[in-house]
Amino acid sequence: MLVDIVLIIAGVAMVLYGADRLTEGASALARRMNVPEIIIGLTIVAAGTSAPELFVSLVSALKGTSGMAIGNVVGSNTMNAMLIVGCAAMVAPMTISKSTVRKDIPFAVFASVLLPLLALDSFLGRIDGVILLAGFAAFMYYTLSQAKGGKAEPATEVKTINPWMSAFFVFLGLALLVIGSNIFVDSASRVAYSLGISEGVVGLTIVAGGTSLPELATSVVAARKGQSAIAIGNVIGSNVFNILMILGLTATISPMQIQGITMIDFSLMLGSVVLVWLFSRTKYTVERWEGLLLVVGYLVYLGWLLSNV
Repeated sequence: MLVDIVLIIAGVAMVLYGADRLTEGASALARRMNVPEIIIGLTIVAAGTSAPELFVSLVSALKGTSGMAIGNVVGSNTMNAMLIVGCAAMVAPMTISKSTVRKDIPFAVFASVLLPLLALDSFLGRIDGVILLAGFAAFMYYTLSQAKGGKAEPATEVKTINPWMSAFFVFLGLALLVIGSNIFVDSASRVAYSLGISEGVVGLTIVAGGTSLPELATSVVAARKGQSAIAIGNVIGSNVFNILMILGLTATISPMQIQGITMIDFSLMLGSVVLVWLFSRTKYTVERWEGLLLVVGYLVYLGWLLSNV
């Protein structure tokens, strides 16, 4: 088991480094094309920070551990909305634009409602996957259409990267994500079996925590620099990506039986994003005390999960 724990850490390190390189390269290319900050947050950064969930969930499903694949997404989304938004707000109150509150967050709520409805039969099949992917296509169309003719926010200070180097970072990141995900899933599965823990609980906790580290780092750093648009865009975009694109693609490629994930877990995932939405509607700001409430709520949920193992 000690070897597997070391391999889990190594796998997480490779996945996180790969996601970082992928995001850095893609963001540099986008900024060269003067893409607005909120669009970068909602699409490229969100996709880059969701890359660990994508590869870990896809590899999990292909290896027959579907509970880990679905638990990874449900756990990551709950962690994004409660722990990550909470930590970012505690670092600095997050100012949310009216557009994000009225248009972007409701899309995350929609995705969080759609998934439990499709999961009522405890199975995500190819038809369910196509429905989720159709929702993702609609989200991308809407998001990118908002960029047309929009005013670009002041660009953040980033080091200039040669276009060829940016492309290299993208391919390097993808390679590390594939290799690291395989190591991570295999090792986490062996640890779960040896401890008698269900794949679903492992997905909701260990796997979700490991794959959500990029979102946590990105959002907290952005909040600290006063870039609320990037911070909240990253979280909302990632939650939509996780459900519609990741589970949509995974279910289309490899239909999944839902095991170890209860309606309580789905309900908390939905409730967490609704709570962020409600907090955002008050003065269009998530205050420090609201952030603290989100963090405490997540820790209580985590304690409940572990106490029922």
